[in-house]
This record gives sequence, C-alpha cells and structure tokens, in this order.
Amino acid sequence: MEVTAPLLLDIGVVLLLAAGAGWVARRLGLPAVVGYLAVGLAVSPFTPGYVADRDQLRLLADIGVVLLLFEVGIEVDILRIRREHRAVLLLAPLQVVATAAIAAVVLAALGVSPFGAALVGLAVSLSSSVVVVNITRSRWRTTDPPTERALLGWSVVQDMVGVALALVVLAVGGAAGRPLPVALAGLAAYAGLAVAVAWLVPHLLRQLRDDPDLFLVVSVAGGLTIAAVGGVAFGVPVGLAAFVGGLAVSEGPDTAEARRLIRPFRDVFAVAFFVSLGALLDPAVAAAGLGFVGLLVALVIVAKSALAWGLTRAARLAASPGHVAVGLGQMGEFSFVLASAALAAGAIPAELFAAVLATVVLTIAGASVLARALPRATSVAGPALMPGDPATPGAASG
Repeated sequence: MEVTAPLLLDIGVVLLLAAGAGWVARRLGLPAVVGYLAVGLAVSPFTPGYVADRDQLRLLADIGVVLLLFEVGIEVDILRIRREHRAVLLLAPLQVVATAAIAAVVLAALGVSPFGAALVGLAVSLSSSVVVVNITRSRWRTTDPPTERALLGWSVVQDMVGVALALVVLAVGGAAGRPLPVALAGLAAYAGLAVAVAWLVPHLLRQLRDDPDLFLVVSVAGGLTIAAVGGVAFGVPVGLAAFVGGLAVSEGPDTAEARRLIRPFRDVFAVAFFVSLGALLDPAVAAAGLGFVGLLVALVIVAKSALAWGLTRAARLAASPGHVAVGLGQMGEFSFVLASAALAAGAIPAELFAAVLATVVLTIAGASVLARALPRATSVAGPALMPGDPATPGAASG
C-alpha cells in the first residue's frame, strides 16, 4: 500500500486541480484545455510550489496518450467518412503530405537529420482530433454543421494518413535499430496482425452482446494488446500502435456498441494527457530552443492552416475556410508521439523536442481560443466533386 499511495495521491490531486482549473477557465470564457495545460505547468518540476513526481507524470502521459489514441481509433468510422466526406478524403492527404514535406525540408536545411526532420514534419502536419471535437462541440462554438462535419472528417483522415506515413518513416529510418528489410517485414506482419484482429474481435463481441461488462473488457483488451504487441514485437511506437488497435475494432454494428461504451472515457484520457503534457514542458529547455518554437508555430500557420484554408476554398468545400484553418491550426497527441520517437532515436536534440511540446501547448490554446472569437460560420459553397461523381449543384448551408 505504501508503494502505490504516492502515485494515487499525485494522480488524484492533479486530476482534481485540473477539474478546478477547467471550471475556472470556462467561467472566464476560455476552453477548459487551457486550464488543464496550466495545471500541468503548475505541478511540473520546473515551476515553484507543489511538484508531482516527474517519472509518474511521464508514465501518466504515456498511458494517457495510449488510451486516448486507442479511443480515437475506435471513433473512426471509415464507412461514414467515405459516405459523408468524399472531398475530404482527397484534401486531407494532400494537406498532410504537403505540410510534412515543407516542414521537413525547412528543418533539414537547418541541420536536423533527415529522419528527425521527417518525423517532426509529420508532427507539424497533424492536428489533435480531441481539440477538433472540443471546438465543434463547445457550447460557445461558432461553427455551423457543414463546417463541423468537414473539420471532424478532415482530422480523422489526417490521423489515418499520418499514422500510415509515420510507420513507413519509422521503418525506413530504422528507429528500432533493425535493418530496413527486417523493419519493413515487421511492418507488413503488424499490418497482417491488425487485419486478423479486425476480423476476430467483432466475432468475439457478437458473442458477448448480452454481457456488457465482458463486452467492454474484450473491446479494450483487444486494442491494447495489439498496441503492446506492436511496440514489443515490431518496434512500432505504442501510441501509433494503439491507434491502429482502435481502428482494428472500429468497424461493424457490434463494434459501434464498443464505440458508445468507451466514448465517456475520452474526457478522462484527454485531461490526463493535456495535464501531463504541460508538466513535461521544461521552460528553460524550451527557451533554449526558442527559435525552433517560433519556426514550428510559423509552419503550423503557413504550411498547415493557410494551406487548409486554400484547399477548402479551391475545392469549394461546404465549410467555412476560416474555421477549418483555425480548427486544424494546432498540433496534438500524435505530434507528441512522433517527437518522442524522434528523441528516443537520437534524431532530434532535446531543444527541438521541448520546442515541439511548447508548440503543442501554444497552438492548442491559441486555436481553442481563436475558434470562439471568429464570426459565426455560414457555409455557402457546395461539396466539392470527387473524380467520377455526377455533377450536382451545391446547396447553400447556414
């Protein structure tokens, strides 16, 4: 009991502080996530006052991001995206590839290793699905339904494309210290395992529909197991593997029930992750890499937000370009995972890792606040046509 009490105390105190800070932030008209990040900074070893154990906070961050990304993976409904967001299926991959390429080239020109530049470039290209959900569900939101659907679909497709590219970059870059053929074979084997799990888990869940407790346990255990196997056996970062594990159990009518049961846990996972993210940020190291912070923020604004704005207008997507640009104008949980993988591989310096964390904090807070300050969206364009679609007039949306 003496061994676990300090850990439980830290987690309990931190979550209570986060709840209080989130309540205060909302009363001030700010997003709750700003309060969560502030609590993380307040209890970090780098600020005066109460200090939570750094190792425990790091463990909380790792567990939080694994569970959060697993839940995000489960939330992905590929068939619904195909049905409702056909244009986004083209626009989001274009944005991810273009943003990642621009950021990677800029970082490589500044002396960052090609492997590190590629991973951080991908980190810049991806946005937090949790933050997008909060923006589109907030009581103070200024988005309209078409814009909300476009934003949610865009962020989900971002995640899928980003994870696929990250797995390839990690295999080619040799983050696990394996020869390239072995890494690629491991990646193929892991993809095969995910397909097998995607076939097996729905069959198991179908047998447990009348046992909700076992249904939930099998849903979570199946995803977390494939995440752990991906990390241990195939060298895939467990955060990315957790997302793939969530995808593996995300399809079919039976797994729709798993999605419904697990959804309430998302807020707890998100709070734990954002608090621990703030706590891991060392202001002194971030200050040493202040140039990187400015560069990454500029890349988010120019190479992602402005690009998303331009693509939305060019494709005549039924969404407000300004709201799409602001909603996607942040870095999130996948950015943390990719930067952690680059740091662990020695591909980026500590200053750049701290700069990524600082940029995640700054852009999440900035996008969450700015999204509320925009004028209420009014979508006036029709949905963009995909190749092969019949010509249909675009209806105005309010």
